[in-house]
This record gives sequence, structure tokens and C-alpha cells, in this order.
Amino acid sequence: MNLLDSSSVAVDGTSLRRIREEKRLTQLYVSKVVGVTTDTVSRWENNRYPTIRRDNAVKLAEALEVDLEEILKKEVQDQPEQEHQPTRMTIIKFLPLGLILVAILLLAWLYFMPQSPPFDPKLQAQRLLPLHVAPGHELLVQVVLSADTPLKGMILKEEFPPGWEFISSEPEASSVDPASGVARWIFRNPQTPLHLYYRLGVPNDESLEKKITISGEMIANPDGKQSVLPVTADQHTRIRPFHWADTNANYVIDDMEILIFSELTETTSELDDEWYLVEQIWHSGSYRWDNVRFRFVPMATGEDPLLEPALDK
Repeated sequence: MNLLDSSSVAVDGTSLRRIREEKRLTQLYVSKVVGVTTDTVSRWENNRYPTIRRDNAVKLAEALEVDLEEILKKEVQDQPEQEHQPTRMTIIKFLPLGLILVAILLLAWLYFMPQSPPFDPKLQAQRLLPLHVAPGHELLVQVVLSADTPLKGMILKEEFPPGWEFISSEPEASSVDPASGVARWIFRNPQTPLHLYYRLGVPNDESLEKKITISGEMIANPDGKQSVLPVTADQHTRIRPFHWADTNANYVIDDMEILIFSELTETTSELDDEWYLVEQIWHSGSYRWDNVRFRFVPMATGEDPLLEPALDK
């Protein structure tokens, strides 16, 4: 039997490796969450260390998204045989009295135990999406994370349509798997509210009027208590032949719409390339959607954006 103090625990390396591989997580990802090297994670999985610090074990369980007990070693202790075992009749004789005493103690504990208020971490995670995005164009996704309680760590996991291109994000994502449509961000001692932006490339063959589904969750540990909540969104995005800055979908980016877009460019560099196009559309008066080359073309005011344009020579 290992005698461990409250600051260290024994972890099961075999369980660590099995859980990590089942969840398709890399040793690099786990090491970033815990704050150690990949070599240390490898040593844990190969049972090279008999014990590890308890706070590292807690972070390790959070990275694997399991309870701490699932990665601890299960120690079986053999009870020493006592020389004088009580007889069966003696146990039966005193069993009712023992049950009565236990019941009295339990009732007294429930009566005098002060009732603590339910734990409320006051976490919030919200996703902001444009009403529409065109095939072959870029979709900007905004996520706002906030907490009334200081956090030691936080993970954001976002799931987008598999096969879509993950162009970039601010801050940079910790891991991205475009094939399965999953991106993760890890934050140590984050300052909230935290604003996160990322861009997705829409495939050219997406059907018009298709509703795009993006989901996600925020994982945090305020006051040492793990909390998981979904990222909410007020609206969905549909595939439509309009620029997403054109919120009322009338082939015009008016003064109010470009002001909103301009304010957004001050909070993220993800829109630096898009600003030039939006400004050109605003100057020209309107635009049309070129469904052959999958791009927006500025037009002079008065031209019909629904007319099929002649191919550029």
C-alpha cells in the first residue's frame, strides 16, 4: 500500500493512454492543458512515476474530459485476518441496535448541517453568426466567453461542418481537425470577457438556403469545480448569395452596415482582407453575386444585380 499525502496521487498510465487515444487527443494537446512537457505525459502513461502532484492530476482529468477517479490507480487492500472474529449470533444480536444508532446520527447530521447555496459559477458562452454567407466565401464566427469567477483554465471546443476549411483564428487555435470539423482552444488564467474570432471557408458546392450548424462547449473549473456548458447562438446562418455584411440582403451595403463592419475590424485582424471589398461595394453603391467565379462584384447604383453578367474577357 502506498502512503500518499494529500498533495500527490497515483495515476494509472494504462487508463491514461486508453482514454486519450479513445478521444483522439495528442500528447501535445494534453501537455498544453496540464502545463508540462510531452515527455512527462509519456512517462505518466508508461507508469514511470509512482505518484504525481494532485493539481496536475486534476488538470489531466480535465484535458481528457473525465472524472479524476477514472485515471487514478485502483488499490485493493487485503484485510488482515483477525484472531478473534465475532460470532454470527453476536452480530445478529447487536445489528438492530447499531442500525438505530446510525439512523439517529444521520438525522442529527442532516438537521444541524448548515445548508450551503447551490454552486453557480455564472459562466456564459455565446456565439455570434451572420444571417447568411455565400458559397465559396468566408464565414466569420465570433464567440464571447465570460465568467464572474476567476478561472485558472478554460477550454473552448467548436464543431463546424466536416470538410470545411478552417482558415485562421484569433487567438490561434490549439488544435484543428478539418476532416471531423473540430477546433479547440486552451486558455490559462484567462481574462474575461474573452472575445474569440475564427474564419471558415465555405465550399463552392454548398446548396443555397441550406442551414449551417455550428455547435460547441466551454469547459472551465471555477473554484476547482469542473463546469461544462454549451455555446449558445441567437440565430443560424444560411447559404445565400449575399455578402454577410449586407444584413438586410438587398445587394447594398449602406452607411449603417459599413459602420458596424468598421467597428468589427477594430476588434480583430481577421477582417483586414475583407475590408477592401466591403469598402469598394459601399463606394460603388451596390454589388452582384457572380455564381460562376464565386465572388462579389461591385456595381454602380441603378444596375440590376439579378441580371446575369457577361463573362469577363
